[in-house]
Amino acid sequence: MKLNEIKNETLRSWIWQMAALCQPEQIVIIDGSEEQREELLQLALRNGDLIKLNQDKHPGCYYHRSDSADVARTEHLTFICTPDKDQAGPTNNWMQPQEARDRATEIFQRSMRNRIMYVIPFSMGPVGSEFSKIGVQLTDSLYVVLNMMIMTRVGANVLDALGYKGDFTRCLHGLASLDPERRLILHFPQDNEIWSVGSGYGGNALLGKKCLALRIASYQARQEGWLAEHMLIMGIEGPDGRLFYIAAAFPSACGKTNLAMLIPPEGLKAKGYRVFTIGDDIAWFRVNTDGQLWGINPEAGMFGVAPGTNSQSNPNAMATIVKNTIFTNTLLTPDYGVWWENGEGQTPANGVNWQGLPWYPGLTDADGKKVMGAHPNSRFTAPLIQCPSVSNRIDQPQGVPISAIIFGGRRASVMPLVYEAFNWKHGVYVGATAASEVTAAQTHGIGDLRFDPMAMLPFCGYNMADYFSHWLRVGQRLNPAPKIFHVNWFRKDDDGNFLWPGYGENLRVLEWIIDRCRNAVTAQKTAIGYMPNPADLDLNGLDLAPDALTKLLAIDKDLWLKEMEAREKFLRDKLGTTVPVEIFQQHLELKERLKKMD
Repeated sequence: MKLNEIKNETLRSWIWQMAALCQPEQIVIIDGSEEQREELLQLALRNGDLIKLNQDKHPGCYYHRSDSADVARTEHLTFICTPDKDQAGPTNNWMQPQEARDRATEIFQRSMRNRIMYVIPFSMGPVGSEFSKIGVQLTDSLYVVLNMMIMTRVGANVLDALGYKGDFTRCLHGLASLDPERRLILHFPQDNEIWSVGSGYGGNALLGKKCLALRIASYQARQEGWLAEHMLIMGIEGPDGRLFYIAAAFPSACGKTNLAMLIPPEGLKAKGYRVFTIGDDIAWFRVNTDGQLWGINPEAGMFGVAPGTNSQSNPNAMATIVKNTIFTNTLLTPDYGVWWENGEGQTPANGVNWQGLPWYPGLTDADGKKVMGAHPNSRFTAPLIQCPSVSNRIDQPQGVPISAIIFGGRRASVMPLVYEAFNWKHGVYVGATAASEVTAAQTHGIGDLRFDPMAMLPFCGYNMADYFSHWLRVGQRLNPAPKIFHVNWFRKDDDGNFLWPGYGENLRVLEWIIDRCRNAVTAQKTAIGYMPNPADLDLNGLDLAPDALTKLLAIDKDLWLKEMEAREKFLRDKLGTTVPVEIFQQHLELKERLKKMD
């Protein structure tokens, strides 16, 4: 396809304008065809962007090694660029829009000389769905192009859907020098535009992901009355054949992808339970005409962390990445395979590590520190359709109806295994005060907490206090609203051992959540919310210590009152007086209920 064949005049004009800035040698439009993808793969192999893996072991798979100073999202260089700082809020880095454009323009200037500018038309969500948003990314990175072709719906049909007058998110990306001192990730919510320069790492460079699907989309969602969330969506089919869809938000390192691809334990599988994956990272929700909340996964792929992924933690993820996958910054083995710490199989005797250096087990650096084979944030990018548990509804334009929303975090104490919020307002408060422990919790303490409201702290594209207000407004339109729950798979005993086995056994908790959604079981009303009657949790075949369940469901009044102090400090000192009065009211009511506990 040629540039003059693009029907959207605004798009053509913008491409020419950005090309004049970056001055590429050539402009190539990505049409989404398999033929073009194969040509791009061969080019990437020739110029060293990719290494072809052993096709007998890893059919259709390739390896990429990024710059050693470009291996993760750079939050301190990520900005929300609004005219007023209060619009970005206290939890975002802010930069005035003109200053941001001036600084980035200086870096982008002539940065694509002797390079190709690729034009990637992409749809977040099924092409043509009312849920979906169209973006166009300009980039000089082949790695980005090939990953975007996995992570989003790319091609000429997206341009057809855009038509002559359709609006789109303008996404300008350039590698430039990859100098961390000349790196910026800029979001212009009012202009529906993203500029990213100086990084090739996925979270900074695949602009459909966190940048569009969360930061820009959350702003658009507030304007248009929907929700863009850092959530998985999974479907659970019960013994009676009924399907319930659950959305869940967890901060990093809390098992979101593992939960989305859960395999039922034998006891529940025998009862007839099946689990279906809609998405593992991002969800968009709209209130349907039936009054229910419906959701889609706007992504088409999976951008997962490799270390720790194995057949115990996530067998479905392991099955997903056996073919057609791009691996980034793992260890490269001598037979052109990949390996990572806490992964599968025996540790290889040697290999080339993520920095491109010779590696062997036990290798240490000059300071005696262990040298890792794979970077802790090494990744795999794979088509979601390859997941064995993938739902046949991932491409449904209307999405799926959501029965429950779950918040959670990694807590060694305080938080019980599961509880249910009293109502939507209480549930928004539960999400607004969700937290995880950054460091190991001291026995009988609450640990070093990092509050991460709705797991959106790094991704909300506007003022977090206004975000809470938006959740409350959406709730007013829901009839019925999904029930809201909090879970904690990580509670420990006095010796520091996990009380709950986690992984597939978490379905036992989800079963209770579903039973509550269909009013099949009662619950105990406590100060913090509705708690399970122990007899309603199916523990058949589960080897728990005799008092483990009691500890998992315990509410320690003193620890909770300390927790409330930390919450109040976060809400008042970090977020400020613009936090909705309803959130503070829920906080005060919970505090009073806790004080009245025996």
